[in-house]
Order: sequence, then C-alpha cells, then structure tokens
Amino acid sequence: MSSCKVLQTEVAASDLEHQLKADMKKQSQLSDDGLTMQCPSWLNQEYMEQCLRSHYNDNELEILKFQAMPCLGKGENYLGVMTRVKVEFLLPSKNVTKTRSYVVKSMLQDKIFEKVYGSDVFLCEMIMYENVIPKLKALLSDISENEEIFARTIAVDRQRSCLIFDDLNERNYFTVDRLKGLNREIVELMLRKLAKIHAASAVLNERQSGCLESFQRGLFSRHNDKNYSIVTGMFDACKKFVAQSPGLQDISQKLEKLKDNYMELCLRVFDPMANHLNVLNHGDLWSTNIMVKYDPVSSKPLDVIIIDFQFVVWGSPAIDLWYNFNTSLEEDLHLNKQDELIQNYYYTLRDILKKLSFQGHIPTLHEFHLQLEEKAFYGLHSTCFIQPIHRCIDTGDADFATLIENTKRGMRFKESCYTKNPYCQRIIRHLLPKFERKGLLCLNQ
Repeated sequence: MSSCKVLQTEVAASDLEHQLKADMKKQSQLSDDGLTMQCPSWLNQEYMEQCLRSHYNDNELEILKFQAMPCLGKGENYLGVMTRVKVEFLLPSKNVTKTRSYVVKSMLQDKIFEKVYGSDVFLCEMIMYENVIPKLKALLSDISENEEIFARTIAVDRQRSCLIFDDLNERNYFTVDRLKGLNREIVELMLRKLAKIHAASAVLNERQSGCLESFQRGLFSRHNDKNYSIVTGMFDACKKFVAQSPGLQDISQKLEKLKDNYMELCLRVFDPMANHLNVLNHGDLWSTNIMVKYDPVSSKPLDVIIIDFQFVVWGSPAIDLWYNFNTSLEEDLHLNKQDELIQNYYYTLRDILKKLSFQGHIPTLHEFHLQLEEKAFYGLHSTCFIQPIHRCIDTGDADFATLIENTKRGMRFKESCYTKNPYCQRIIRHLLPKFERKGLLCLNQ
C-alpha cells in the first residue's frame, strides 16, 4: 500500500481539460486544509540545487524560483511522505532557463511505521532504482523493447532516505479513481509492461546467479511478522461483516476456524517454489501505483507507468496478478474476466522470455494456470482483506496508526471499510462462496 504516488487525481475519461483543472484545485485544497503531512524540513532550495547540479553535471546551476508543497491526502498513501517541488533554474553551461516539477518521496517519520517496517522498505526501493531497474531496462533494450516502464529518477539519496522523480503529472500521467478501478484498456497496457518486468527479472536472476532472490520482504515475509496486527484486525472486521451477511453464516464459521492458520497460509504464497517460474514481483501493484496517460482528444488510455517499488519480492508472479486483479479492477473484470487477462499477460511473458533466451523451463499456459492456482489463497486475501482498505470511502481515520493498531479507533476504521462500501460488499458476497468451493477456507490445504 504504498507509494511514489504523485497527486491523486480521479481521471474522468470524458474530459481531460476538466481533470487538469480539478488537479490544480485539489492541490490548492491539500495545501490549505491540513489533510497532508508537512514537507520535510531539509527539503529546501539549497538541497534541490545540489541534486540538480549532480543530475545535470553542472556545478554552476542556480535555482531562481523554488516552491514545495505536499502531494497527497488521507487514504492515498500510508507509507511515505510525498512532496511536489516546482523550480525554475538556470543552466549557465547551456545558457538556458528551465522550469520543472519533481516529486520527492521520503520516508515517513512515524514511530509506529518504523516499528513495523524499519527502513527496509525504503532501502529496498532505493536499491531498485539505483541498481536493479537499470539492469532490467538494459536487458529489454538489448531485444529492442524500449518502451518506458518506470518513472525517471533524478536522484537516489540514501543519507536522507529519499528519491526524486520527474513529476509524471507534468507529462499528463495521472492515477485513476481508486474507487472505480482499472478498465480493460488500462489493465492490458499495465499487464504488458508487468510481463516485461517479470520476464527480464527472471533472466537477470538466471544470468547473475540468484541476484534477486534476496528480495524477501514483501507485504508478507517470514523475516518480519510485525504486520500481524493489520491482518488480525481486518480478519475480525471481515468476519463480523460476513457473519451479518445473509447466506454467508456458514462461511463465517469456517473463517473463524481458519484464523489461527491464516498468517501461515499467506506466508506460503510468498514462498518461492523450485518447480514454478519465479520472478521479481512489484509486491504492491494496486491502482494508485499505476500512472496513466490519456489521449487529449479521445481520452483513450495511451500509456502507463508503474511506480512504487518498496515491497518487491522474489516469488511466483501470482503475487502480483492475484493482488492486482482482486484489488484494483472494474467490477466486471474482477468478477468475470480474470482468465482472459491472465492469458494475455502470459503470452507477453512467454515471448519476452524466449527473446531473452531464458534457459529455465517456460511453463505452458495450462501449467502457468496450475501454478497460479497453487497460490490462489492470495486472491482470497486480496479480495477480502486488502481491497476494502484500498477502496475505503470514509478516509477520516485513514492513517498508518489505524491500520496497525486494533484500538477502538482502529477497529472502527477497519469495520467501516466493509460497512460503508457497497462495492466491496457486492464483491465479497459474490466471490467468497467461490473461494469456499475451491477449498480455500479449509484448514488443510
């Protein structure tokens, strides 16, 4: 649930001009009404000047105008501080003046956050942008796959634990409305790029002797059980909702019996299996981590950029697929089209693996489906416990403390994720019986 998220904008596909105006209005509201965190004190003109001098390799670069403002409101980001910085600067070496906007992502200074995640997630993302992503891009470039997949990085600052990116909003990339989800066109664009990331990572790991297998701290990890309270709190809230739903009382009883074994079942999803195709997963691939560019005339989606690599994890591609499909799609896609989406993803994955001369076994489509089914518990978890958080409507209490703490306030927020969201209610009532018929609520699975 996380983050290089530039300003959350709810794109109305029918009116891009209206969207741009809404973006500006919302930015003003975020700055005025106290919904966002304060900008880091160290993020000033002098700091940005140093970063830009290094990026442009010009020690005479001078910032003429500087403005910093928070990017996000409540419910849009739980794990980081996002700041938009607008600058006008002079490049003496080229005798030009430029105006640019950047997004600075820095670590959340929160005691609860540090207790749960420490600095691991931010270190992971810095390693990704500094070391891993350039190698993935190079592999794809070798086979003439040069389309842009990742945000452009201006600086990786380990001392400050921050990353600086080109502001994708300036290039007309926006997040979709997280309450509406991704439509078919956006999902197909995203899956094509995701398949390329996955395929390139499998080849990189093969050529460099398991170099990516140390990425083991995803949203679930056998190295860290401190997010257990998030799971138990959402479990209790979900069970309460299911128990009160007509026709689901028997399933509620099965959920209760599953509680003691629930974390282990989630952890098994993240265990790499030697007989499966394993890749480097994004790990948090929901709608606000996908930036979309639209045609200014037709409003048709043209391109996507995948952002926020804090929770990358080595394992089955089922981790990304089940998570995305069961948290972020439009309703019809979520309920009826997942097999079609998997097929389209698979064909790109297979083709890129072949072009990169992958030496391991490339599963057939049938084999791939069987591998995904072995990790299908993550589809249940994403539908019933992650989606309600991502699509929460009442964001008044939406912060990291309410996620991690099962206090009265925390449980009130978690329960509201179910009781105040008709969409999630429909999805859970429709899919939970299907998960039960698949045996995903059995103690021995």
